[in-house]
Amino acid sequence: MKTIAPALEVISNSYGSSFTYTKHAEKTNSKAHLWHYHPEIELVYINGGAGKRQIGSHVSYYTNGSLMLIGANLPHCGFTNELTGNINETVIHIKPEFLGSDFFSAPEMRRVQNVLTQSKGGIAFGGKTKKQIGDKIEKMEKQLPFERLLTLLSILDELEASEEYTILNADGFSLELNTQDNDRMKMIFNFVKDNFQESIAIDEVSSMVSMTTPSFCRYFKKVSNKTFTEFVNEYRLVHASKLLAEKPISINEVCYESGFNNFSHFSKSFKHYTGVSASQYRQEHKIIIS
Repeated sequence: MKTIAPALEVISNSYGSSFTYTKHAEKTNSKAHLWHYHPEIELVYINGGAGKRQIGSHVSYYTNGSLMLIGANLPHCGFTNELTGNINETVIHIKPEFLGSDFFSAPEMRRVQNVLTQSKGGIAFGGKTKKQIGDKIEKMEKQLPFERLLTLLSILDELEASEEYTILNADGFSLELNTQDNDRMKMIFNFVKDNFQESIAIDEVSSMVSMTTPSFCRYFKKVSNKTFTEFVNEYRLVHASKLLAEKPISINEVCYESGFNNFSHFSKSFKHYTGVSASQYRQEHKIIIS
């Protein structure tokens, strides 16, 4: 089994701008397979397609694109790859104080400050908000720096006013981590990402991060607000959701390709997690397979 060293992503501002704006065509975002973190807040719009969201200890499957606001130093994995089927992916990075330490203290910036604070847990926006804000984000590509800045502030203000959102780490995720904690969690996340299809022993993971098994279990629960076993099972269930929607293979194959070695356990877990059976889920997502 392999582990990948955690990655601190270093981001430079776009020329003539106080923040970074990058547009990737389809599958060209090279960070898609890496767990990484950065001090910048990230606003990302995926135009179309379906794939995994892996942010903090949250894992989920999105369809018909995604609009997300990810807080500073909140670890996450890329959201697109060669199977996503998206048209493009636009990523904006802003430093928490990119317009000065006092700028967001102005009364006019109260809502913007609120949504940036909420982003600490990661936010996914849906419904009309996703499409309307996504269109605005894509139009920023052809705007001059000053107009682009005004558009960004307007977008953040509109996101705060939207009611079509989900806090992805709603139960809490310890974000005020020191360097050792950040590195430790990225190592754990990377290990699960690379090995979830195999049997994962807790004592092996705890040894990997130089902790006793009881200490590791307490530590992971404190940071993520869920047990390590719950996290691994959720990761496997999200992968199963992706396979059911995208691959015309048998549900039995989905079970074992997702890391479960007991079909009955998989079926019960999947229904508990999604609210529907695996066959019902596939029926509802037939359009994606097509």
